Amino acid sequence: MIHNYHDVHIAVFSQYHTNPDCPATSRHYTLLAYIARTHRVTLITTRTWEQQQLTNEFAWVPKGVELRAAQVPYQNQMGVLRRGLAFGQYAAYALREGLRIDKPDVIWGISTPLTAAWAAAQVARWRQVPWVFEVQDLWPSFPIAMGAVPNRLAQRGLFALEKSLYQSASHVLPLSPDMTQYVRELGVPTDKLTTVLNGTDLNLAARATNEAVAALRQEVGLAGRQVILYAGTFGRANNMAMLVEAAVQLAATCPSVTWLFMGHGFDEKLLQQAAAQHAFIRLVPPQPRHAVFTWFRLADVSVVSFLGLPVLDANSPAKLYDSLAVGTPVVVTNTGWTRHLVETTGCGWYSPASDASSLAALLENLFQHPEKLRAAGAAGKALAASTFDRQQLANVVQQVLEKAVK
Repeated sequence: MIHNYHDVHIAVFSQYHTNPDCPATSRHYTLLAYIARTHRVTLITTRTWEQQQLTNEFAWVPKGVELRAAQVPYQNQMGVLRRGLAFGQYAAYALREGLRIDKPDVIWGISTPLTAAWAAAQVARWRQVPWVFEVQDLWPSFPIAMGAVPNRLAQRGLFALEKSLYQSASHVLPLSPDMTQYVRELGVPTDKLTTVLNGTDLNLAARATNEAVAALRQEVGLAGRQVILYAGTFGRANNMAMLVEAAVQLAATCPSVTWLFMGHGFDEKLLQQAAAQHAFIRLVPPQPRHAVFTWFRLADVSVVSFLGLPVLDANSPAKLYDSLAVGTPVVVTNTGWTRHLVETTGCGWYSPASDASSLAALLENLFQHPEKLRAAGAAGKALAASTFDRQQLANVVQQVLEKAVK
């Protein structure tokens, strides 16, 4: 073990690098900043998000990180073939750059997509160094469940690739307990697995002060309104239609409630139409990472919704952690570990996926009992401070990478 051995060279394979100026979670920005204080870090990524920065407060990569970035366009709205091309382009670039850079001591391969982890595994094999596999989503189970890979032969090939990657990695870092269980069931030994939650940036959450929230409430004309927030991708998997239906039902009994939908993605048109029809539904343009916390704190409750597919129960959504960090309770629709989390810690509630009436009834009850919202919010804030701090999670990742070095 080389805890005190500084300047290990870590090559990071990650297709989607973001920073806190982007309208996306900046998990790896925080982890890289922490690790680059004591180790040499080379990041092999793409420029996908670089043009999407909304502010210019942060350096594009943290201090001490060497950047290798390809021009590979990617958007949530892309079809299957266009996405596949983007995945292949990055994998080819990552292979080439991985063989060009100074020999690393360890490689950190981050899915999604699986092709990024595949490139990391190939370079690790050719350069005879260990690699650590971070599992952000269950690939290929997720795209297959969403109908993106209908061909049975292709499915079998992807599952075989997935299993080979788990086997070749020195260590595997899943983002939730359910993901860890999934990987374990594929025959990966427990001592090769470390769950590292998605987590949140408590230093950025601290920007959501009383003054900031009051100013935002005034600015967007929400004085005296109760607020429900959905923040994140309007993706196929997020069941936006169900949320709109719940909003319509709730409006009949809770006329002082406004729903905010913040983000962009596949179902943007659906939400634009709903906002045009209903005054209680509002679209909020994507916000930089460092600003989202004030929106979360403005809300009385936030919703973390997904389709009722078993593969989605394992998700580790950033919006869950960000909401709890500022003391805003959450409603989840997954039956997996997030349901267990909110029910055992008291930081939120579960409502069945695709059941708009149940969600509307639950929210109506909560607005009738604001003390429930306050108690759950306080529980969530305490949980975020003790368990979801990305500085602590970065330390865990760093230790795993150090131990992997032969």
